[in-house]
Amino acid sequence: MDFDIVIVGGGLAGLALAAALRRSTLSVALVEGKLPAPAEGWDSRIYAISPANARFLDAIGAWRHLDPARMEAVRTMEIHGDAGGRLDFTAYGSGVSELAWILESSLMQLELWEAIKRQGNLSLFCPARPQTLAFGPDAAQLTLGDGRSLSARLIVAADGADSWTRAAAGIDVRFDPYDQLGVVANFTVEQPHRGTAFQWFRQDGVLAWLPLPGNCISMVWSTGEEHGRELLALDHAALCARVAGAGDFRLGALELTTAPAGFPLRLMRAPRTVARRLALIGDAAHTIHPLSGHGINLGFQDAQVLATVLCDKAGYVDCGDLALLRSYERARKEEVVTLQTVTDSLHDLFRPTEGALPRLRNFGLNLTNALPVVKDLLVRYALAS
Repeated sequence: MDFDIVIVGGGLAGLALAAALRRSTLSVALVEGKLPAPAEGWDSRIYAISPANARFLDAIGAWRHLDPARMEAVRTMEIHGDAGGRLDFTAYGSGVSELAWILESSLMQLELWEAIKRQGNLSLFCPARPQTLAFGPDAAQLTLGDGRSLSARLIVAADGADSWTRAAAGIDVRFDPYDQLGVVANFTVEQPHRGTAFQWFRQDGVLAWLPLPGNCISMVWSTGEEHGRELLALDHAALCARVAGAGDFRLGALELTTAPAGFPLRLMRAPRTVARRLALIGDAAHTIHPLSGHGINLGFQDAQVLATVLCDKAGYVDCGDLALLRSYERARKEEVVTLQTVTDSLHDLFRPTEGALPRLRNFGLNLTNALPVVKDLLVRYALAS
């Protein structure tokens, strides 16, 4: 079977790219190992979607169909240092209606899946898993586990940080583990959050509370592996008390609504994100520390930029042409490197230390909080990413 583009991976980035290619004349295939399924109750995988990416999802036909009862707008954000520092952002103060939208990964995945199922230029191979990948001068050949063979001008790796496709193409990446776990769980709260997101830089890691509809929040606690395992071993009542106390009981008592889960945190850098007949997007191309909340936003921007490059190319240009793909790589490099560097530096800056550094970093938060021009620049960058 011959296609212009084969996307390997039906996560959020891969699905978004497939949907964004609907206006093209290109033939597209998507290979995914399993059908998406709704979460039981609330999904513990929660993302903060920037307004720019909300607009992108709307442009590809997904955002308007999402259930508004399962989405919450962030109107305010409080960032607390570990020694009295504080930084506040408000949508009103920045002249926008919201700073971000908080919603479940499964909600977006299911809606994007429904969108591409109706797409005329797309063929779905699911459940299906890739087995071999070979690159030739005119096409790449992807063989599936059931023996079917797909020929494509371009292979897109959208199959996550441990990408099979990237490895099969011979691209080695660098993983730098943070020796931390990201502990996630959802809670109901005693006091209304009023659309506020909270973040605390603590001696034991970075704690974030993201607002969910009703009196609910999603927690991400990026913390050392030993402390993370300790949190996961607590009974539900003890975990609620620990999380509430770590957030200075800002929203009163907490009650657990989804079981806690933990995942190892690591930074991943790829030396290149394109090769002839290959492009990497999403976590297959890069990962960052979750303290920035920008991981999936980077993936959506990858999908948007690559789709634009492919849709706008001249008809005679091969979509696997290396010069064409390098224009995508150049367009994405600055933002990805900047965010990786900033989040990695913030992680290092707020690691437990003695001496004057805690006072200096908290002074920096307070100073930034007192400079409206600087705050506005930070918000404008976040809104556009």
